[in-house]
Amino acid sequence: MTFQNTDKFQYGPQSAAMEVTILVLPESSMLSVASTIDPLRACNRVSRQELIRWKIVTIDGEPAIMTSGLPVTAHAPLDEGLSGDLLIIVAAFNHASHVNGRTIALLKKLSRRFAMIAGIEAGSWVMARMGLLEGRAATTHWEDFEDFAQAHPETEVRTQRFVIDGNVMTAGGASPALDMMLHLIRSRFGHRIALEVASVFIYDEAHAASDVQPAVSLGRIASVEPRVANAIRLMERAIDRPLSTAVIARRSGVSVRTLETLFRKTIGESPAAYFSKLRLQTARRLVVDSDLPMREIAIRTGFASLSAFSRAFASHSGASAMEIRRLARLAN
Repeated sequence: MTFQNTDKFQYGPQSAAMEVTILVLPESSMLSVASTIDPLRACNRVSRQELIRWKIVTIDGEPAIMTSGLPVTAHAPLDEGLSGDLLIIVAAFNHASHVNGRTIALLKKLSRRFAMIAGIEAGSWVMARMGLLEGRAATTHWEDFEDFAQAHPETEVRTQRFVIDGNVMTAGGASPALDMMLHLIRSRFGHRIALEVASVFIYDEAHAASDVQPAVSLGRIASVEPRVANAIRLMERAIDRPLSTAVIARRSGVSVRTLETLFRKTIGESPAAYFSKLRLQTARRLVVDSDLPMREIAIRTGFASLSAFSRAFASHSGASAMEIRRLARLAN
């Protein structure tokens, strides 16, 4: 198995925002930082609510300089008053020199104030020094497998992209960090939001090390429920000429009732609702990224009239298509 899943990780929908603190060490990869933080931002964006709150901390509160030479600005220094749902440690080169004994002691104290602890790339080395990986399974960057296993024989080192064991998570680098964050989003907020977040990054296939990694993308859903994946592909090919649920069900080889059940189980909503959202997401991209007239966008996304498109778009996006385009132009 790639990881041991626990009830502690299977949050399910929650009323309160998830509180995440990200400790970024100097000489980390900017890509690892982005792969950790951007899925959280995208989760809030696609859900149109604050599902996750996060803060970036550094050891002294000063910007941490990445291997690229770019700084990562901190919201606050690492402090014993921190607490929350998840503490993530992002580290890479020279991690041992950046984290002294005093910092390890502080992190050990903080580990009792967070429900889960995660390490990205060399973050697993820091977690091992904290004593969190004794008797646990973990992973690290592939270049460090042998060194890590020799330094920490008490830890079962696995070559998977990311590993979850109890309340600790480790990921081998930037791309596995994205996989892990998508898994986190799926576990707490469901398949549908995880799929939408993956779509934001055009991440059509989660690069899994084994079959037990979660289905967060169309490619992974195909291995879990191929009939749903086939139905989604039919929808994607018919954005401009929407098919009825009955037609999609027939072409997928199931009854309408079965398709409804499969979608609700796998995606969390009906086929019709998912198809409508898919069309409106396409419309939003055309509104923001093109200069096409709104009437043309309505036609390309399968709406019978401009007024029907305008009502549906405003309901989905919380603002009119013209307002969304205006704001996008201002942002650029």
